[in-house]
Amino acid sequence: MSRRLSIALVALLLAACAHQAPRNPLATWVPSANHDPRRPVLVVLHYTEQDSVERSLDTLRTANSGGRVSAHYLIGKRGERYQLVSDLDRAWHAGAGRWGAITDVNSASIGIELDNNGREPFAEPLVESLLVLLEDLRTRWRIAPENVIGHSDLAPARKIDPGVHFPWRRLAEHGYGVWPQDGTPPAPPGFDALQALRTLGYATDDPDATARAFRLRFRAQATGGLDDEDRRILYALVQGWTIPATRRAAPAPRD
Repeated sequence: MSRRLSIALVALLLAACAHQAPRNPLATWVPSANHDPRRPVLVVLHYTEQDSVERSLDTLRTANSGGRVSAHYLIGKRGERYQLVSDLDRAWHAGAGRWGAITDVNSASIGIELDNNGREPFAEPLVESLLVLLEDLRTRWRIAPENVIGHSDLAPARKIDPGVHFPWRRLAEHGYGVWPQDGTPPAPPGFDALQALRTLGYATDDPDATARAFRLRFRAQATGGLDDEDRRILYALVQGWTIPATRRAAPAPRD
């Protein structure tokens, strides 16, 4: 065998090994088929709070003022989609926070950054592209509709994204996230709004911050305490009185 051929074969073997899971040399490898990849159970939506997708791509691959950050996906205003981190890997997008019993959100979620500065409506091509991506993630990872959340939902004292302009109702009409039905009855006397927030997944260590996050999402208002309309919405959500998904076909992917 020639020296050149030997080198080529070694290179092929090394390349093959690079795609295998790490094996501990301290133990004998006796593989079992009884396993599967770790599966994300949440999708967390963010806005970039920047003015161009190019700048956001740079930030998500380097660092911002608070240190290194990343996300699994970034969607631009024209609908272009970028993947920065594998679905199976842990991106650094959520930071401190919780949703339900999940306290390490980065380890359990897929983060999607949306090219929006927080002061303007989300571009239509971006929203259409997001619906395509969400359908793909729902199909592949079986993520429950209620587990599509915003950054402000899991970190109400720190974050407000994806903000007042995000079309949560439209997403719910397609089966991602939840939205209350119109015209549901008011909450009954004695209804525990804080317990309802906890049932949905919110942490209530800081009730005022959680109330702001809830209103930001469901009433596009970031200020004020919970009122009767908020309690009606909460009651509808915990009762399961949510708008049904039309399950319309998601828009076709854009080039």
